[in-house]
Amino acid sequence: MWNETLLPLMTFAFVTSITPGPNNLMLMASGANFGFQRTIPHMLGVALGFVFMAFFMGIGLAQVFEAWPQLRNILTLVSVIYLLWLAWKIANAAAPNEGAVKGRPLTFLQAAAFQWVNPKAWSMALSAVTIYAPDDTIGSMLLVAAVFGAVNLPSVSTWCLLGREMRRMLTNTMRLRIFNWTMAGILILSLYPVVL
Repeated sequence: MWNETLLPLMTFAFVTSITPGPNNLMLMASGANFGFQRTIPHMLGVALGFVFMAFFMGIGLAQVFEAWPQLRNILTLVSVIYLLWLAWKIANAAAPNEGAVKGRPLTFLQAAAFQWVNPKAWSMALSAVTIYAPDDTIGSMLLVAAVFGAVNLPSVSTWCLLGREMRRMLTNTMRLRIFNWTMAGILILSLYPVVL
């Protein structure tokens, strides 16, 4: 069964990990504002936080939301509020030469905790465990988590590198401000499907 599941699961993990979403937009903004090295804890927090979330969701959290659907609504509201706050932080991030004084990237724990309020991460994890681990065994949950662990970190690192490369064009304070406000706006627009 794992031989038949592995390639489709890897494809699903890659497509969902590399496409734009709150994590990737925040990592691109962090790469542009703070550089690659300072963003490493944020990238690791995204990758490992998602792995743990997908595993725990697979072993029982999904059933909790089925039993109490109102918890999903509460989580959605908390997610939207938190993403709006993060958009505000991105929009008001300091210039790269001021970064040490006025701002800092998310820490490992902040990024890992963010997975629990990230609507895209929830939908990725729920879809992955439902489609690729339908037998509900620990082994299949570990497989889903391991595949996402292997695929997610290189994917999110790509977004941080993209942001770092854009940093060269963002040496002008006005261009950086426009970039940060654009990233914040796109992050807010990513909430459209969640709010509806």
